[in-house]
Amino acid sequence: MRFSILLAAVGLVTAAPLMAVPEPVSLTAEGPRGDLAGTLIAPAEGRPVVLILPGSGPTDRDGNNPMGVTAAPYRLLAEALAGRGIGTVRIDKRGMFASKAAVTDANAVTVSDYVADTRNWVDAARTASGTDCIWLLGHSEGGLVALAAAKRVDHLCGLILVATPGRPLGSILREQLSANPANAPILDQAETAITALEAGERVDVAKFHPALQGLFAPAVQGFMIDLMAQDPAAMADTIELPMLIVQGGTDLQVGTEDANALVAAAPAAEYLAIPAMNHVLKDIADGDAAANRASYADPSLPVSPALVDGIEAFTTEFRKAIR
Repeated sequence: MRFSILLAAVGLVTAAPLMAVPEPVSLTAEGPRGDLAGTLIAPAEGRPVVLILPGSGPTDRDGNNPMGVTAAPYRLLAEALAGRGIGTVRIDKRGMFASKAAVTDANAVTVSDYVADTRNWVDAARTASGTDCIWLLGHSEGGLVALAAAKRVDHLCGLILVATPGRPLGSILREQLSANPANAPILDQAETAITALEAGERVDVAKFHPALQGLFAPAVQGFMIDLMAQDPAAMADTIELPMLIVQGGTDLQVGTEDANALVAAAPAAEYLAIPAMNHVLKDIADGDAAANRASYADPSLPVSPALVDGIEAFTTEFRKAIR
């Protein structure tokens, strides 16, 4: 096994000629009470299929959510990969959007539940595409699901972890909240909530600051307790599948320290550093903070070409290795 760094520099990766993009089609997988819904773009013959596992909160199959993200990063990534002949399945999480019928309460969920859904999506993707194995691409929180699925789901080619936390959620929340000086008056309340959830205990937030009441809403505390119990670096340490860790240098939500933790835990993985890429997979010139924020609502911006190149290079390398 080896460790390598793929540098995202102009001209480093020679892209294959673009192919005609197949028409996206609806795809379903079995859910607990009703079907899970997604979209398939079929691969070219002999090319890989990537299942995109979405990030936190009410994020849909395109990578949008009602909290101000309309950049469509997953749809744009799927279309860009299709131009290289790489197939994709992108999905609505159980209880949300077109997967609403799968469960009665989208908040009553655990990482294990998402792993079970991933297993069903892998089965559906293999059947629909005729591919022996499926790549899991986990974005942000979806990377934790990919890590958890690695040893519990069969027929996986490997993992692609994009902007995936490398530390437990409690540590990341403390860092994010402390980074904004305006949060100083609410840090004590936040620490109370985080400490309780880390201990597996629910917390009464009725008298907390309104912003914290939303962050630590009673409806999501069960899932937060489960998330805080996950140690992504420890999970990565046990995985033997091919793994690509991708981190953007302008990401405002997941930092290079997280990627470094994953890399340290999985030294056989490949690491793709994309200096300009942000959390919604767009390149931001010169680290412009205003442009970074604006990109979250701009579907006209393409996903980072270096991300597309890196995914193609990594999955192609794996196919050659097993021939």
